[in-house]
Amino acid sequence: MRQTHGPNAERFDGDPPDAQRGGATVLLLATGLVFVLVGTFGAAVAAAQIAGQRAAVAADLGALAGAARPLDGEATACASAADIVGRNAGRTASCRLDGLDVLVTVQVTFTPLPGLTRIATSTARAGPVRG
Repeated sequence: MRQTHGPNAERFDGDPPDAQRGGATVLLLATGLVFVLVGTFGAAVAAAQIAGQRAAVAADLGALAGAARPLDGEATACASAADIVGRNAGRTASCRLDGLDVLVTVQVTFTPLPGLTRIATSTARAGPVRG
């Protein structure tokens, strides 16, 4: 009795089974894996860029908020800056007055890949216009 299906089945044209049979499936799976890896890497890079932008925005807004209150002292100016930084999902790493300017450094924590946590940092300065 002749087999008509399965791995050892004879082909209808009488030729033996091809040793390369299934090679396209392996190639397709490898190509799919490459796309998944490239997509994951792209998502990690995008997460880092977004975290950097969030840190920069939080630092800018915090410095502007602190620059509105330098005459009230460093503690008040930095408290105002820290409030705005916190509302923008950042953490104030440092804040100080330099004359009438406020310098704020902000950190934003992000996770580009599962199990990998990084910190984006940005510093901004704001103060009165000098002419």
